[in-house]
Amino acid sequence: MDHRRPQADGDPPVSPSPHLPVTPSPPPPVPPSLPVSRLLVPNLRWWIGALLFASTVINYIDRQTLNVLAPYLKAEYHWTNSDFALIVISFRFSYAVVQFLGGRLIDVLGTRRGLSITVAWYSVMAMLTSLSRGLASFCGFRFLLGAGEAANWPGATKAVSEWFPAKERGIAVALFDSGSAIGGAVAPSLVVWLYHAFGTWRPAFLITGTLGFLWLLAWIATYHRPEDHPRITDSERTMILASRSGAGEGHLQTRTPVSMLVGYRQTWGCVLAKAILDPYWYLVADWFALFLVSRGFKLEDTLMGFWIPFVCADLGNFVGGGLSSYFIHRGWTVGSARRVIFLICGPFMLLMIPAVYTTRLWLLIAEFGLATLGYAACATIFLTLPSDLFESGSVATVSGLAGMVTGFVTIAATYTIGAVTDRYSFAPILMGASAAPVLASIAVFSLVRNTKNTGNGVLLRI
Repeated sequence: MDHRRPQADGDPPVSPSPHLPVTPSPPPPVPPSLPVSRLLVPNLRWWIGALLFASTVINYIDRQTLNVLAPYLKAEYHWTNSDFALIVISFRFSYAVVQFLGGRLIDVLGTRRGLSITVAWYSVMAMLTSLSRGLASFCGFRFLLGAGEAANWPGATKAVSEWFPAKERGIAVALFDSGSAIGGAVAPSLVVWLYHAFGTWRPAFLITGTLGFLWLLAWIATYHRPEDHPRITDSERTMILASRSGAGEGHLQTRTPVSMLVGYRQTWGCVLAKAILDPYWYLVADWFALFLVSRGFKLEDTLMGFWIPFVCADLGNFVGGGLSSYFIHRGWTVGSARRVIFLICGPFMLLMIPAVYTTRLWLLIAEFGLATLGYAACATIFLTLPSDLFESGSVATVSGLAGMVTGFVTIAATYTIGAVTDRYSFAPILMGASAAPVLASIAVFSLVRNTKNTGNGVLLRI
């Protein structure tokens, strides 16, 4: 069943693209029934969602291992915050470039093969980081790790567009993106325990890097598109194909050129929302341990509270996805249901301002927790938007483009954080970060709307 509302009187007229041939979309094909002896899995799409969640958990454990070990590594190698920023920037640079290239590659290779390659790559690079000997080698291995991890979000977003209808996509994206918060919450205790158990930091990289290969076995055995999956029920297959993004609208006969995608204002709505807000999250994910140490707290003494902002971010994912799905069920248009989350949850991110003046550990952690909850609710929305706005063959490309631009913005933010905190403190950084929710809301409300190109086979009606 198609849950998009019909065109209203006030909507701009739908006009075909002058560049791409468009034909009326036939009814979604349903493969002939397979033998009844096959093992069918009810609600298979949620098992797919669970695999995407697990991938993101592992992705973030591998990523956070260095950030958790940063205080120990700084002491061992006599790094400044600017030195540590160089390592983070090495990761961010490759992550930025490969998000776009990786997203396009996944659109070409397909979700199953594309995510298999990227997880295998970053798992190997995480393990090789244990061979680092100093600043240069850490920068090199983090560069290679970023190149592998970059395609996780474009690939997961494409998988959601293939397996979930609009009314469930917010929850599905919340599920896989919540893995970043869970991975960030698990990593401190796991990595610090490994560090003390072995008396050195090297086994922490080696052991956490093996997790991706375990996931890869389950992924290869489980993932296929709904059209081809041997374990999906006929009723679930019919529901997914009938309500998939773009069902009932024009059907593209050729792959959409990147030059056309960058000409749509909706593309830049996706790009700017992510580019403005993601550096806010990386301020917490990359620098929280060093921030707490700069306030005079010992890392071992903060482990009970260190995970709270990450768990709150996990909750925020489901607040954003759940509320927007609820509004769609209540009859709201998809666009309205997505945009309103920025007004409801964005103000929580302003709690970085009082955190500048807070000296009590638990109050400080509570402020960061509510701030990350607000961020994650909005993040679920901007991660969902490419699958809401674009036909399936362009979803990973748009998501990757947003990731690439975000990566370069984050590089500039990371360099700024290192330089400012070495010379002054974290206070100017926290104050500046509080402008992010305001700017992101302006971008979403002004750019993520139906236009005259909506319904042309590339852009979907929201």
